[in-house]
Amino acid sequence: MHPFRHAATMPDTPAIIMAGSGATLSYAGLEARSNQVAQLLRAHGLVRGDTIAILMHNGLDYLPVCWGAQRAGIVFVAMSTKLTADEAGYIVADSGAKAVFASAALGAVAAEASPQVAARFASGGAVPGFEDLDTTLAAMPTTRIADESAGRDMLYSSGTTGRPKGVRGPLPEGPIDSGDALQSLVAHLYGFAPGMIYLSPAPLYHAAPLRYCMAVQRFGGTVVVMERFDPETYLALVEKYRITHSQLVPTMFVRMLKLPENVRHKYDLSSLKVAIHAAAPCPVDVKHAMIAWWGPVIYEYYSATEGAGFTAITPQEWLARPGSVGKSILGEIRVLADDDSLLPPGQTGRIFFHGGGHFEYHNDAAKTASVRTEHGATFGDIGHVDDEGYLFLTDRAAFMIISGGVNVYPQEAENALTLHPEVADVAVFGVPDAEMGEAVKAVVQPRDMARAGPELEAELIAFVRARLSHVKCPKSIDFLAELPRHDTGKLYKRLLKDKYWADAPA
Repeated sequence: MHPFRHAATMPDTPAIIMAGSGATLSYAGLEARSNQVAQLLRAHGLVRGDTIAILMHNGLDYLPVCWGAQRAGIVFVAMSTKLTADEAGYIVADSGAKAVFASAALGAVAAEASPQVAARFASGGAVPGFEDLDTTLAAMPTTRIADESAGRDMLYSSGTTGRPKGVRGPLPEGPIDSGDALQSLVAHLYGFAPGMIYLSPAPLYHAAPLRYCMAVQRFGGTVVVMERFDPETYLALVEKYRITHSQLVPTMFVRMLKLPENVRHKYDLSSLKVAIHAAAPCPVDVKHAMIAWWGPVIYEYYSATEGAGFTAITPQEWLARPGSVGKSILGEIRVLADDDSLLPPGQTGRIFFHGGGHFEYHNDAAKTASVRTEHGATFGDIGHVDDEGYLFLTDRAAFMIISGGVNVYPQEAENALTLHPEVADVAVFGVPDAEMGEAVKAVVQPRDMARAGPELEAELIAFVRARLSHVKCPKSIDFLAELPRHDTGKLYKRLLKDKYWADAPA
């Protein structure tokens, strides 16, 4: 259950294929390259428990760097490519990184973020102050280091208020090919197995793409990595490579559903056995439409980088309980009222997982304590369980709007607006209101910015009011050419909301 084993038994099988360029790395190549990375780390004095930082676009070098760190007992920090130099510098310093690996296109940010780091390497071009990764690795042995031990990732939260925090778990004990919980989980839930062909459309620096791609390679499958997501290109890749498994986010579903009908049905998707989605809420109507199109191959889970809990639901279960994110596989779900008392099934409150995975926020004991109670840990979401233990999410606790004393969960209005053919993306949140305290506001990214204006605003408000109680509907709508959304699908709603609250009374 490790690439080195597959390199010995099927060396010519592709481990990685880059979707855009077609560049391919076999398992023999992945073994050699990751060994060279491990040798490089040792040559620079890094030992088990040390940390490296990775600021790279999706490319052929990304996963070999991670595997090289994994087999050297190193903690590898995959960083968002959208960070400013200040943000990246904070993570490099906070994590204690002793080496930095960067794409040449991100060289200026990486250089400014890591002046104190001696070991710095650039992939895909020259960066002042960085060694060329290809040249440096070519001088390293392709043999395994003598003191291999298992390393792991440490990923930083992508929050938009305050500094992000690294989510750190203990280093694994035992040999580098020891199994882990994720391997067992994906084999059981999704049929991960040798010979699978997995399409990864998201940035590798995010938790799920990184961990699932590495899990595929533990099984000896092939990972097809998209440099960036495009809805029609995704469909074409499923047909071209006979993709069996993939993981997406709901915004990708929405973008594919809004393709012209003839484009949507142009490609053969019959090879697809499992399409997993998570990371953000999926509107019920969107998921119904996807299952009608792709068939019952769409599986969902609910978790977070922290790994304190995990729920899962099959397409068959979901069709019987639309909107659920499933039953818990890791941690007992507990729903708490504002006074921390337990709520019975059917009542909405804060979601906690009791007895789930252990984690802590790196260098921040106070934040670690803030998400834990005697009832377990929370991801900050609100919802309820039904009588059978299926979890239904309402919204993020931080996004709740209190308008005239009524709790309004913006996800409902967002789900409704998403269905309008003129809406490419949408965010709903509360803004200051002298009479009601907060008013419901929507910011919409229209498919055609030329249509933005009072006429489209009135049309969209009427569209939502035909589907929801008026108290849940936006009172006004503003338009933006693009919403601030993370490549993984997460909406940076706080960046939008703060602009409306900047001049509000305390």
